[in-house]
Amino acid sequence: MLEAEILGHVALGYSAFIDRNRAVTATRLTVFPLRPDMPLDARELLQAVASVWPANGGRVSLNVTSESLLQDLLQTSPSANLMVEVPAFMAADPVNTAAIVALHAHGTTLMLKGRPLKDLPREVLPCFTQSIIDLSDDRRVAIAGVAPVGVSRTIPHVLAGINTAADMDSAFSRGAVAVLGWPIGDEVTERPKGGRAPPTPIDLQTVVELIRLVDAEESAEKLENTLKRDPSLGFKVLRYINSAAFGLSVEVSSFRHALMLLGYKRLKRWLALLLATASKEPNMRAAMFASVRRGLLMEELARNTGGDAEMRSELFICGVFSLLDRLFQQPLAELLQTIPVPQLVHETLIDGTGPYVPYFNLVKAIEAESLYDFRECADALMMGVREINEAELRALALAADID
Repeated sequence: MLEAEILGHVALGYSAFIDRNRAVTATRLTVFPLRPDMPLDARELLQAVASVWPANGGRVSLNVTSESLLQDLLQTSPSANLMVEVPAFMAADPVNTAAIVALHAHGTTLMLKGRPLKDLPREVLPCFTQSIIDLSDDRRVAIAGVAPVGVSRTIPHVLAGINTAADMDSAFSRGAVAVLGWPIGDEVTERPKGGRAPPTPIDLQTVVELIRLVDAEESAEKLENTLKRDPSLGFKVLRYINSAAFGLSVEVSSFRHALMLLGYKRLKRWLALLLATASKEPNMRAAMFASVRRGLLMEELARNTGGDAEMRSELFICGVFSLLDRLFQQPLAELLQTIPVPQLVHETLIDGTGPYVPYFNLVKAIEAESLYDFRECADALMMGVREINEAELRALALAADID
């Protein structure tokens, strides 16, 4: 499934498309060539993408930074769930007109990336569903009060480079139909003004209590009684456990049944996932989306480096818990005093030390879609690019199944 030769010659990053309802509607997969002179096969790229997002699966947008690979991609016939981003300079070049028109006729969603510096060919204009504009460019226009000469927004636009909830809200207020990035903000290091944390929703409190009980290996009866405080959580727990990502051969019908099959240690990791995805705050959906992928990716990276089951489980929890401060709006150091976590996880997230830090840094480099940081972190882990890309695609496939 993941044997495409191209995975050894590119670096992959990913980010999220978020609509006005703050729902994650698609994934952007950024493809960086490691060597500009290396010929790459677009069909191999599509094969790798299809292993995560088959034709009947979720939507994904390909942001290919190699002009030659993108031109090759324009000659293919991608599945309907796959979107292709075309830089404005390529859309304006008549040499690409026939391929763009043909791909549009095929039914592929095309997105115009960046501001055109000259008029696009007339045949190309109707081919683009949306334009992607970087937040920094949009801010310059907003400050100036007028768009550059020759630039008008005749199609809906997406603002890229969103890093905070405030940026996201502002983008929507200025007319964006979606944003692209990770609006999770910076680490929460202080309590809100007044010295008191905002009240924790009851379902989050219940999950924290369940994690404590599982850590203490309390009876199944006690765990079930706690879970009854919020019946919707029971449904969500069972949905997670019965997903293909969990790999069980029989259907789990109750929390007691789950405990019998899994044991306390395996159940705890999925309660950790539940904790990181239980927020009902719309602006936190991107953080929940990122948490799931961080945990699964750190686990899959460890699988490729020979990590044992305990190490993989701890790395999973490390990634999943890494954004709890945003979800709870409390400093992570305070939160982890109330939630039992492995010592190495605590060292990674609070002290920035220990053997798990290189894995965490690599995941953040992948999220940032930064080729320089990707290379540096890969070297720190002494992992090959193919191994990293294969782990990333496996993690994204597992996350898509959970979603």
